[in-house]
Amino acid sequence: MKDALLITPPFTQLNTPYPATAYLKGFLNTQNIDIYQMDLGIEVILELFSKKKIQDFFEIAFKTDSIVSENCQRIYALKNRYYQTIDPIISFLQEKNKTLSRLICSENFLPRASRFQQLEDLEWAFGSMGNQDKAKHLATLYLEDISDFIIECIDDNFGFSRYAESIGQSANSFDELYTKLSLELSYIDRISIDILKTKIDKTKPKLICFSVPFPGNLFSAFRCAQFIKKQYPKIKIAMGGGFPNTELRDLKDIRVFEFFDYITLDDGELPIELLISNTQQPTPANDDYNKFKRTLLLKEGAVYYNNLSTKQDYKQNSVGTPDYSDLLLDKYISVIEIANPMHSLWSDGRWNKLTMAHGCYWGKCSFCDISLDYVRIYEPVAAKILVDRIEELTDQTGETGFHFVDEAAPPALMKAVALEILSRNLTITWWTNIRFEKSFTKDLCLLLKQSGCIAISGGLEVASDRLLKLIDKGVTVEQVAQVTNNFTNAGVMVHSYLMYGYPTQTILETVNSLEMVRQLFKIGSIQSGFWHQFSLTTHSPIGKNPEEYGITPLYNTIKFANNDVNFKDKTGIKHEKFSQGLKASIFNYMHNIGFDLPLNDWFDFNLPKTTTPPNYIEKCIQVDNKLYTKPNAQIIWLGETPISELFTKSKKGNSWPMIKLTIHTPENSNQIMLEAPKGLWLLALLDKISTKKNTKKHKFSEIKTDFENKFEDFELFWYSKPLQKLKGLGLLTL
Repeated sequence: MKDALLITPPFTQLNTPYPATAYLKGFLNTQNIDIYQMDLGIEVILELFSKKKIQDFFEIAFKTDSIVSENCQRIYALKNRYYQTIDPIISFLQEKNKTLSRLICSENFLPRASRFQQLEDLEWAFGSMGNQDKAKHLATLYLEDISDFIIECIDDNFGFSRYAESIGQSANSFDELYTKLSLELSYIDRISIDILKTKIDKTKPKLICFSVPFPGNLFSAFRCAQFIKKQYPKIKIAMGGGFPNTELRDLKDIRVFEFFDYITLDDGELPIELLISNTQQPTPANDDYNKFKRTLLLKEGAVYYNNLSTKQDYKQNSVGTPDYSDLLLDKYISVIEIANPMHSLWSDGRWNKLTMAHGCYWGKCSFCDISLDYVRIYEPVAAKILVDRIEELTDQTGETGFHFVDEAAPPALMKAVALEILSRNLTITWWTNIRFEKSFTKDLCLLLKQSGCIAISGGLEVASDRLLKLIDKGVTVEQVAQVTNNFTNAGVMVHSYLMYGYPTQTILETVNSLEMVRQLFKIGSIQSGFWHQFSLTTHSPIGKNPEEYGITPLYNTIKFANNDVNFKDKTGIKHEKFSQGLKASIFNYMHNIGFDLPLNDWFDFNLPKTTTPPNYIEKCIQVDNKLYTKPNAQIIWLGETPISELFTKSKKGNSWPMIKLTIHTPENSNQIMLEAPKGLWLLALLDKISTKKNTKKHKFSEIKTDFENKFEDFELFWYSKPLQKLKGLGLLTL
């Protein structure tokens, strides 16, 4: 018997678990609380996309005459090919049958329906040697064809990473969801319930907690809770996660509590510990009896916010390491939806997920939910603890890939983590989300790359300095160009979140923003991006003070979800008309084509000409090599120990001792020549500041003082050609 069962309901990601339950299990381990976790979504997917179930729903579709479109008729006609290939394809996408890639890439193995009509030039996209990625892409299209059949003929609410999402999106009223829950179970509902029942009977929990991160998980969570209430009435049921945190803070509809006993808000560690305490010992003898933390429940016929516990939330350094045990880590499915290396990070491969810091260190962006605790309360984790967790998770999962899921990872902490990784001689791969701020210098980006950083994502939002100031983003377009260029030159992929339709944004500002983005892609400073239309949320500064931004919110009566708000913009511009053109342009830019097309060609209506100079971004990234270093700057050496060779140099009858230092890098070998005394001093310095030795900070001012105790003209030495060459080989200033 388990103290609790934690569930992620269908559907989130195919390739890796959503981390919320693993975070909670890791914390509960520190409290000696025994729980079980499951990702119901991946278990349903694996059952649905099996030979047995495909045979089953093809037969159902035929018997119910639901095969109408030409596409689904073709899929059904090829049903035997699907029966033959589905299990091997799933195995291949689970990295268990890699030799199948060549067969998948052949033209007559996979049955092909409408998804293959949009097939890109795979030779161009993946190259002649990219069989694994090419095969994954083809296998993904194959699954999407089957998904189209399921949506048309079996269950129109299905989606690989969401289920009945439209019902959960900004549902100010509970009526639609409540009505749908009264209907007969769908085909996918029945699969979910069968798997859930087996797990409940196995674990026998007193409490079941659903983590609901997105609207696309909401209906399934309610459907599962409905089943539990009916079949296991003694089990208490709770909901937490991103959706209730942002959407259900103003909940008033008591019908929700026909399904759930508790809804917790914000950080889940203490709330869930108190729920477990109350289900284990629901009597006044328990000091925590009826004392909860940020928990909605039903009391005297109304929704009641119980925050009676005086216990303080746990600090991030003490919540433990996420625990992925119980989850089917070897059965997740890696897919490649489009031929873009950055996008594949979200869907391809299994990533251990960690957080460098709770909340956002900036916490000012006007479109963001900065009033909510998950953003507002900033609390970084110590670098040593983070790298301890990296090592623990590597041992536990066997995976060395890490996705830091921060709102915006702090540069200083990223530096400290990178140095700690290098000092422990760890080999990992990682990526995260950042702000494009000036702290990301050329040398810091090189350090991050050396520690295993392969990609970063960040919000450029609107490429307009006026609007960036209005957003209170704290960056300029010039700064973004420089930072993205620093990352790209260090070999780190860059993805940019882009926004249009921000309050007061003009048509010309949208055109100029697109031109900035075109230039960033053309010079290679960013490799991936995504446009989304501005959305007003009630918890953001704009939502709280709309008049300051020239908009008028169109509020509805709130009884259920409350986050996204419709509004009128005083400009009167219908920004949605830009959607297709912006998406089409960036799709082409990501594939390094279309740069020379006039911006107007991406749209089916006329636009004003851009006023952005054609070389604006190029000028932004021109480097001004100032011969100045801040006294408190940290100096580190990333390279191997140089091989030294003493020799004597003679000229016009004079001779003096010299030293040749040979620095071997993975790519090549390089030499620098120095006067022997200074060269030996430098050799000792490199050993002292090597990242392989320790993470102790060695300041530029201290190094200068040490040099001047022995020699003269430090600046002349430090900015000399041999030292400049050394800086290109791993001598970094941070």
